[in-house]
Amino acid sequence: MHDRRAFLGMTGAVALAGAGEASAQGIALEPGFDRAMGDFASAQATFGRLYDIDRTIANFDAAYYGAMTRPVQAIYAEKVGWVNRVNALYLRSAVPGHPRDAELDRSRAEVAGLLGCKTQEIALSTGGTEALYALITNYRLLKAGDAVLLADVDYDEMQYAMEYLKESRGAEVVRFDLPEPMTRANILSAYDRILRDTPRAKLLLLTHLSNRNGLVPPVREIVAMAKARGVDVILDSAQTVGHLDFTVADTGADFIGFSLHKWLAAPLGNGGIYIREGRLGDIAPYLGNRIHDESDIRARVPTGTADIAARLTIPAAVAMHRAIGPKRKLAHLRALRDHWIAGVREVKGLQLMLPDEPDNHGSVSAFRLPGQRDWAQAQAVQKLFLDKYRLLVVAKRGLASGPVLRVTPALFNTTAELDRLIAAIQAERGLFA
Repeated sequence: MHDRRAFLGMTGAVALAGAGEASAQGIALEPGFDRAMGDFASAQATFGRLYDIDRTIANFDAAYYGAMTRPVQAIYAEKVGWVNRVNALYLRSAVPGHPRDAELDRSRAEVAGLLGCKTQEIALSTGGTEALYALITNYRLLKAGDAVLLADVDYDEMQYAMEYLKESRGAEVVRFDLPEPMTRANILSAYDRILRDTPRAKLLLLTHLSNRNGLVPPVREIVAMAKARGVDVILDSAQTVGHLDFTVADTGADFIGFSLHKWLAAPLGNGGIYIREGRLGDIAPYLGNRIHDESDIRARVPTGTADIAARLTIPAAVAMHRAIGPKRKLAHLRALRDHWIAGVREVKGLQLMLPDEPDNHGSVSAFRLPGQRDWAQAQAVQKLFLDKYRLLVVAKRGLASGPVLRVTPALFNTTAELDRLIAAIQAERGLFA
């Protein structure tokens, strides 16, 4: 329970960071918020009051979409109403005092500040999937016969994007599986081996936090390993912005695609790309996009009409994230994850998908019931837990070792809800045994 102890030890060590920014964004946290964070049970209750959540089903699917807090939701509703009233006047920058591009650039700047980079290195998109498609399919340095690398832990659609490079560019797609147990040593060895054994490798897809089993690999070391062999890395950070506490410098990556509507909990339809300064020319404009100049990163993403109100709400989501405190937020998420893991660890035959190593996970983890082997069984467990126990866990396939049930607590979840999950796993341990 290391992370739970770390969480409990944060009282007084983590101030209400960004309070001035939060206030400026209309973000108000309840009096005594900091003091409540010193006790795990009190923190759960305090976080719970930040959300308007339907609890008829215990929702453990935060990896899909991060619900907005009440303050951010209120600001978004206000933005929706305002944009609807001024409609095309705003889109044409005809509303006095509200230049459209300058206000959207503020959202870009807030994301850049969060990731420790420059505003001109960030472009907004409708989500992580769109962002990563844009980076992968428009990577310019690939020649016919070059190899591109992807692993079993990588997200389905990003694997599809890498496969498209075979059809469109004549690339060789090389797949490999990460060995289990997925220890740091095993992961580094697997990436070293595939890079060594694929001399024509040019591009590597690397997932910052796997949506399948929650694995957080040693990203910086893998990126450095790839660069040493002349291999570029596109980092899939869809599950990490607002979840793990990191900057782009921490990763070493030159190209990153990410979501903002998952763990940062901005409104749905928000994500973005990062391209390190000096590398912009290595990603082609999106389908020949000339709405923006080729020297502008915004040419690298689709430029159709987006949910402007959602994008204008990004600064409020960043302010909320800072007000809660990135380190405190991560510690609480890990404590929730550790709670259910500890409760089922002794179930005979149950498979937990990550070894006990520091910093190899956030909130996301996964399990298999004893004897569970195939996709049909995983789907059956998801349905059983939903219908019988009113719990949402998610069947995921793609790992070489077989399908799993993913569990992703959010800040609004409680240990009481997780105890229901523990009881369900224990009750159904003989389902396939």
